[in-house]
Amino acid sequence: MKHLFTVLLLLLFGTNTFTVKAQSPTYDLVIYGGTSGGVAAAIQMSRMGKSVILIEPSNHLGGLTTGGLGATDIGNKDVIGGISREFYQNIMEYYKDPETWKYEDRLEYLSRPDQTRSNDGEDAMWTFEPSVAMKVYHEMLAAEEVTLVIGKRLNRPSGVRSHNNRIISITMESGETYSGKMFMDATYEGDLMAASEVSYTTGREANSQYGETLNGVQANKYNLTLKGNVSRNAIHHNFVPGVDPYIVKGDPSSGLLPFIIEGGPGIDGTADKGIQAYCYRMTLTNHPENRIPFKKPDNYKELEFELLFRNYEAANGPIEEMYHYGDPLVPWINTPMPNKKTDTNNQKGFSTDFIGQNFDYPEASYAEREAFAQRQLEYQQGLMWSLAYHPRIPKEVREVVSKWGMTKDEFKDRNGWTPQLYVREARRMVSDYVITQADCEGLVPQVEDGVGMGSYGMDSHMVQRYVDHNGYVQNEGNFEARGLTAYPIPYRSIVPKKGEKENLFVPVCISASHVAFGSARMEPVFMVLGQSAATAASLAIDQDVAVQDVNYSLLRETLLGDNQILNYKK
Repeated sequence: MKHLFTVLLLLLFGTNTFTVKAQSPTYDLVIYGGTSGGVAAAIQMSRMGKSVILIEPSNHLGGLTTGGLGATDIGNKDVIGGISREFYQNIMEYYKDPETWKYEDRLEYLSRPDQTRSNDGEDAMWTFEPSVAMKVYHEMLAAEEVTLVIGKRLNRPSGVRSHNNRIISITMESGETYSGKMFMDATYEGDLMAASEVSYTTGREANSQYGETLNGVQANKYNLTLKGNVSRNAIHHNFVPGVDPYIVKGDPSSGLLPFIIEGGPGIDGTADKGIQAYCYRMTLTNHPENRIPFKKPDNYKELEFELLFRNYEAANGPIEEMYHYGDPLVPWINTPMPNKKTDTNNQKGFSTDFIGQNFDYPEASYAEREAFAQRQLEYQQGLMWSLAYHPRIPKEVREVVSKWGMTKDEFKDRNGWTPQLYVREARRMVSDYVITQADCEGLVPQVEDGVGMGSYGMDSHMVQRYVDHNGYVQNEGNFEARGLTAYPIPYRSIVPKKGEKENLFVPVCISASHVAFGSARMEPVFMVLGQSAATAASLAIDQDVAVQDVNYSLLRETLLGDNQILNYKK
């Protein structure tokens, strides 16, 4: 039956529903990973008249786009085209209906001075509630011939069957096998890519490897880009001076407080296995009718928040003057979303980022990842309760935070908490072209095989927490270099090296250095690259060639015909 799986999900409107055919046929494209990139790829493959199956290993479709990241990190809106822009246009159409505005009206929201991403008069809207993003994705999928499978995980040790450098089929832990002509890894973790024995890396490269300045250890307060522009590093999202790192203040023999590493951070610019911190994006509200007060988790460990308390206690002067940026009281970025909701992200020295605890995540087993996700959730729940109610938090902070809470009408089966962990970075493919800082800064000749564009600033969250030479606690790993011009993302960065898998696409864990991935890893870009990868998959089938040998001229022509943006000039 046409649209069987998608329609079923729409009718039930639950992300924990899955339907599987008893015996799967061979598909033109098998997509593993229902992130934003995977959804866009599935839609495009259907529009090209090819059969496609979209397999999401979790019970949540849409990745971060439906998981609370409603404050779209865009960079340059003008370089977002194709299905990606169509999604944001559909978001705008949804919010044109006055009935969708329950707690405020549309113009009231758009005119808020603390809301800068969406503007009246644009052809798209870039901020949205998670449930609305889910609705739009389901509607877009329902209009296509897409077989959708939810809640089926790849058998990572032995589930990929290959022959002559081509993947033949993939098998799930539960035994289902899906065969295809082309395959795509659209997960944040790169599990299919890794199981297919494609070259990849994790962690931070040394600056010397690709001639960069912002890679590797970055314990410096400021650094310079290749062009000589300033990057905010350890000066941002860090502790105020004088925060003691020891369980008993001033006594190293008492041991370090939780989440602080032994020894120093390492030498600036050197490689390590550090990974920028993860978090859960939070959908909060201060509207009493829709608010769930923050709750103290059952296994709350007060010592884990000692650094938070000490950071406030170390303030030299009024609490409002602790930091020169962001919210004067609270360690968050509380970006307004429609209907009196927010997309809340980390900020300052101690916040929702679980710094230094995720280094093993990319290669971890499913059980280990689930344990980490639960640990992240408990940490974040404890943080929010502490900020709202703990007596060692300044009264003026508690008065602000306690007015906020989770939302009753989002993620209803999880008390308002998203199921989607913010995996900012995990594995990254190493292909014949590795995007580097020089690409992002426009210091190399533009590639001639562009399939999308990046434009967001080079950005990494903190990686580790350590004791500095003064005996105080510091965070390390942040860099923020803004003001990039748009740059093309090459086709070679979304397919494996020549000589490796000939029918695999990787539009999320793309071939990029740690620095460059920090610019390219944005949800609109993943949708752009997912569409481009699906287009190339269709052409590879038609041309009967390896993905590395797709005729780029034809690919470019097709992408431009589908409103993809491949070049940009002011």
